[in-house]
Amino acid sequence: MKTRTLGQNLEVSELGLGCMGLTFGYGPATDEKDAIDLIQKAYDLGITFFDTAEAYSQGGNETLLGKAVKPFRDDIVIATKFGFLDGDASKGVDSRPERIRTVVENSLKYLQTDVIDLLYQHRVDPNVPMEDVAGTVKDLIAEGKVKHFGMSEAGVESIRKAHAVLPVTALQSEYSMFWREPENEILPLLEELNIGFVPFSPLGKGFLTGAITDKTKFDDKDFRNIVPRFSEENRKANQELVDLVKAVAIENNATSAQVALSWLLAQKSYIAPIPGTTKIHRLEENVGAVNVHLNEEELNRIDLALKQIQIVGERYPASLQARVGK
Repeated sequence: MKTRTLGQNLEVSELGLGCMGLTFGYGPATDEKDAIDLIQKAYDLGITFFDTAEAYSQGGNETLLGKAVKPFRDDIVIATKFGFLDGDASKGVDSRPERIRTVVENSLKYLQTDVIDLLYQHRVDPNVPMEDVAGTVKDLIAEGKVKHFGMSEAGVESIRKAHAVLPVTALQSEYSMFWREPENEILPLLEELNIGFVPFSPLGKGFLTGAITDKTKFDDKDFRNIVPRFSEENRKANQELVDLVKAVAIENNATSAQVALSWLLAQKSYIAPIPGTTKIHRLEENVGAVNVHLNEEELNRIDLALKQIQIVGERYPASLQARVGK
């Protein structure tokens, strides 16, 4: 596993592990022992970049990650996030300075660590000036509790405001063949300011793997049930993209997931995707993507094909869409 540099000097494995789904968002929580085994297997496979958040089970996800990485804590990068009221995404945002400090103290305890390597604002809070948010994190860095500052799903104006106070090391937002909107304004800005990019849902919330069809039934607690893009008719309409990825995978003796991740890695050198999974065989498959190298002709052909495909359905319901790109 090679490494990539986010911002000025945060070195991470080129693929990270998104831990959210182990306890939150996609149905019942994974058995704790199985989840710990998966996180430790990720480290054995070369992953040194692990992503969690207060909002993933109000500290439960952080506690799980803290237990799993304790044997090799000093050899990895842990990213976590603040920014929701009471750590509950359903209650709205809260990035007041005193709240940020409370979350950090809790996260340090849950993660069993002395310092958070990368601290993201989970969503921009319109009620708190960005200067106050970045200033608080700047103070926490000076106190030795945080090393790097990141933002998630933020828009151009907020990123510029934050970066003027404290260099932003990384932006975490959705990006994949299934959602290419960051290419319009975000990627040029990140290049200009030397900010790394950490795409979540790099496999299109599982859609790009080919394992999801219009007939798939999700668990009652699965977030995708409320996502317009994952309605039965829209999954059927978007099958053309899945077919494209599968065709490229067959040509490369690879899987669709590996092609989707390889495509992302090829876009920019400062991109470090964080696919999540609850299954070790999927983890191993994802890691195998670092050995799939799409050549320039293939990348151009994929790009041309993607321009011809009209993706149907919004990626968030309206209530959640209102929180992003601010």
